[in-house]
Amino acid sequence: MEWYDKLHDYFPEHEMKDPHQLVDLLEETDVYHIKETDSYIVLYAEFTTFIFIDYLLVTPHSRSRGIGSRVLNSLKTKGKMILLEAEPNDPDNEDTRRRLAFYKKNGFKKANRIMYAPEDFDGHPYPMHVLYWSPVEMEEEIIMGRMEKACKEIHNFKSKQYYGRILVDPDKALKLLH
Repeated sequence: MEWYDKLHDYFPEHEMKDPHQLVDLLEETDVYHIKETDSYIVLYAEFTTFIFIDYLLVTPHSRSRGIGSRVLNSLKTKGKMILLEAEPNDPDNEDTRRRLAFYKKNGFKKANRIMYAPEDFDGHPYPMHVLYWSPVEMEEEIIMGRMEKACKEIHNFKSKQYYGRILVDPDKALKLLH
């Protein structure tokens, strides 16, 4: 699974799922997909009303060539809201700033009323932004419901088997501010 090794080399350890969980998602569900080329890897779930991007990686030798934007534009043609998680800007990590700028350039917005803090494997919460793109105006209550669905059906798919616990408890990790 060369694609998993590439993802593992790029994403923080606490954001990586067990490789067997990802394979099971791909093989045992109709919603989870992978697209892989020499230039990029994207793992995403396509539900009836939205797409959840679990991982998007443009390989280092292919960055700054518009490939990531083309991947996102390909998903946008489906006409569904696209949802993803991204690390907040960290002044000590240039990649976080670039990543957020990339999504903003591609029309993604931060769900400002949604606080999202999943737990790492030691049980410590870490904050993440919920970003979305939508072809129509979208209330954050709807975005929240879709994020809960992504947590339950993607993050928590067989999570007790692989981690001995629920990976992302939406009741603890997600909060909608009023």
